[in-house]
Amino acid sequence: MVFRCELKKVVDDTYDIEIGHGLQEKLVADLKAGLTGRRRFAVITDSTVEGLYAKDIFEMIKAAGFGAEMFVIPAGEKSKSRQMKEFLEDSMLEKGFRRDCAVIAVGGGVVTDLAGFVAGTFGRGVPFVNYATTLLAAADASVGGKTAVDTPLATNLIGMFNQPEKVYLDIDTWKTLPEEQIASGLAETIKHGCLGDRELFEYLEENVEKIFAGDVAACEYIAEHNCAVKYKVVMQDERESGLREVLNLGHTVGRAIETVSDYRLLHGEAVAIGTVAQARLGEKYGFVTEEERARVEALLERAKLPVRIPDYIDKAALVKKLYTDKKVRDGKLRFVFEKGIGEVVQFGENCFAKEIAENEIAEIIAQM
Repeated sequence: MVFRCELKKVVDDTYDIEIGHGLQEKLVADLKAGLTGRRRFAVITDSTVEGLYAKDIFEMIKAAGFGAEMFVIPAGEKSKSRQMKEFLEDSMLEKGFRRDCAVIAVGGGVVTDLAGFVAGTFGRGVPFVNYATTLLAAADASVGGKTAVDTPLATNLIGMFNQPEKVYLDIDTWKTLPEEQIASGLAETIKHGCLGDRELFEYLEENVEKIFAGDVAACEYIAEHNCAVKYKVVMQDERESGLREVLNLGHTVGRAIETVSDYRLLHGEAVAIGTVAQARLGEKYGFVTEEERARVEALLERAKLPVRIPDYIDKAALVKKLYTDKKVRDGKLRFVFEKGIGEVVQFGENCFAKEIAENEIAEIIAQM
């Protein structure tokens, strides 16, 4: 006998991304208006953001009459691990959190990635909200619904797609970022210009220094354009069945070099190097001209990002690490390539990555 389980469903994961300044009170007002449908919150943050923003948000939530606890992880990419996820889950359980709670992530990409994953599995899934405090999180990590942890063998291969109830991009928080963190976020912003927004790329060529200076109009411009590029892609391919792979431009080499460096390189610094690698290989294929490749490198350098592989990187280990990339199929390396500036190359129906022989990318890495 066979029992057939009819479980077809339509899920609406629509949510708002609010871009603004000093959005703490707006967050609390939204919670009071029933944003998550919960009255107890796990505020997850890191040791850097705790004193800057998270403690104030935590106190405001409690003052509004909600139950809340704050959970703090060490700042840095190494906290995006299975062990830290376990620590957060056990800590929440010890504090009596159950399925009637929600998670509020206050921080950068490590916090939003980790907290979103915790929310997706805690009690088989509870609502969560992202309050992004870095340009990198605003450009990439806090929006799109990708959540994951890293392992010693690979980055971001253990995780899930989990959409938040809302995302807050508080541009005022960028004022407390060190220069290298602004640069790291600009790497993802430049990537977005390369793959899907020529206007953004050209704007950055004219105005990138204004971002470091904290120019309000320039910061608002890139925040809005980052969201527009990402959601033009994500709305068509939420779960990366094809098109969404384009958002991995520069990440095949970038993620590998980030891991091999033992995270001495920030994510954006590694992505910058990876973006140069794909542009140089793309030039060989004729996807970009020499002039376009030079413009990409020049803009990354003006954004105070590396465009060469540091001497301390073992290049043989780097080539081997490429095989842990999410785009690998049947043991073959696959790369996303920009087409000129502002587009990506399409290689077939719903196919946006090209199979690359190891020696081809190894040659580029050797030259860098």
